[in-house]
Amino acid sequence: MTAIEQQQLGKALWAIADDLRGAMNADDFRDYMLSFLFLRYLSDNYEAAAKKELGADYPVLEKDDKRLPLSVWYKANKADIEDFEKQMRRKVHYVIEPKYLWSNIAELARTQNDELLHTLQKGFKYIENQSFESSFQGLFSEINLDSDKLGRGYPERNKRLCTIIQKIAEGIAKFSTNTDILGDAYEYLIGQFAAGSGKKAGEFYTPQQISTILSEIVTLDSQDPSLGKKKKLDKVLDFACGSGSLLLNVRKRIKDNNGNIGKIYGQEKNITTYNLSRMNMLLHGVKDTEFDIHHGDSLLNDWDILNEMNPAKKMEFDAIVANPPFSYRWEPSEAMGEDFRFKSYGLAPKSAADFAFLLHGFHFLSKEGTMAIILPHGVLFRGGAEQRIRTKLLKDNHIDTVIGLPANLFFSTGIPVCILVLKKCKKFDDVLFINASEDFEKDKRQNKLNEAHIEKIIDTYQNRREIEKYSHRATLQEIAGNDYNLNIPRYANNFKEEEEVDIQAVMKEIKTLEAKRSDLDKQIEGYLKELGLTD
Repeated sequence: MTAIEQQQLGKALWAIADDLRGAMNADDFRDYMLSFLFLRYLSDNYEAAAKKELGADYPVLEKDDKRLPLSVWYKANKADIEDFEKQMRRKVHYVIEPKYLWSNIAELARTQNDELLHTLQKGFKYIENQSFESSFQGLFSEINLDSDKLGRGYPERNKRLCTIIQKIAEGIAKFSTNTDILGDAYEYLIGQFAAGSGKKAGEFYTPQQISTILSEIVTLDSQDPSLGKKKKLDKVLDFACGSGSLLLNVRKRIKDNNGNIGKIYGQEKNITTYNLSRMNMLLHGVKDTEFDIHHGDSLLNDWDILNEMNPAKKMEFDAIVANPPFSYRWEPSEAMGEDFRFKSYGLAPKSAADFAFLLHGFHFLSKEGTMAIILPHGVLFRGGAEQRIRTKLLKDNHIDTVIGLPANLFFSTGIPVCILVLKKCKKFDDVLFINASEDFEKDKRQNKLNEAHIEKIIDTYQNRREIEKYSHRATLQEIAGNDYNLNIPRYANNFKEEEEVDIQAVMKEIKTLEAKRSDLDKQIEGYLKELGLTD
């Protein structure tokens, strides 16, 4: 399927969502729409694998036979089901009973079956607790099938669900069930729902073009020139992972360059978004053994695998990406001043936890790893505690690059933001500043970075180029001379001076124009006299 067809699928699904949600707000309907897409993916993938596993034993039904082939096989081979499911767990890492597969759900919707709602409720519980070896408890917790928003009673809710599912089934029937296709459509819908949600979208969505920049940066340094390809990134972390798009982008970037990636880790505080990210991983073909998403608060470091006081057992990551909430207010306790993440730097102020997020991630970065984090510009120049943290990071030679991006790139805010790239073992003693604030395309709602803008940023970063009014490599002495202020225009100023105006020339031109106007007035007056239109 081409990129155009992928976009067509996304648009078709969005049109269905926009048409069906009715009085339900976009955030609520998002959970239904994306969950049904997720079930469709799991089901199609499972049925295709089952057909391959059973081979000639897979039932072939007549066209007018609406039964599910796998359901027919289950009834005829009850003694073999346990062995079959063991094989399926080994090959696709999960099982789904035939009655809970999308094909059956879609058929119940088509026939307006009264048992659709009950079947869905049981199916969601089954997938959460029994489908996978690892528990996906609460995966569908945000989809309230008993909600009054679907209808006031069971019959009305069941009827509404029949309509929604039937429309979705019809809308995607003509498109491929390929993982990449549905995955791209899923990402498209997440972006569309984010746009419709306005500021709330900042909780879970990083625009794809910015995600691409961060992914490129953290994977570039894993390249092994002698092999001509990417080395393996063993562990990748996003401690404010939202829908998981950043992690998926890093994974895709490595695989596209013939490299290998180990396990990806994410943490997310918002329960709705946490469930969204887990679905997103599975829908993009990431096996449940290849990722670990935790529901919790990164600032409190409440994830057991990270909260390890013994340095010898500390979890370290080869790449860390993050888009944490900007200038988040937090309430650090006195004891947190002794926290192993903050002890050497001090605590970020209560008014803005930006550096607290940064230090959390940086603590778990491996010696050869790269961290890229999106933050508001204030972290570059604010004083007090933030200046002390910034100064120590600079003196310890951990800040590698500062990239300034245009304003209005995010759904959640119109302010310009920056990307900070950090390393524990830098190759260079200077700091690269890239001022990309004026490179963008205007769109209806947000500004956008096109391919050329992104390539310019990546090329400048990779080759540490100095370009007039765009990029500059500043020494620590130069930065110290600015009192460790990292405000980008101090180092790469893209301000365009207005051309000098020659006042004398302008006055002369005005006099010439006035003389011409006087002559023209006289000429017009003569015409009017000839026509007898003057007194």
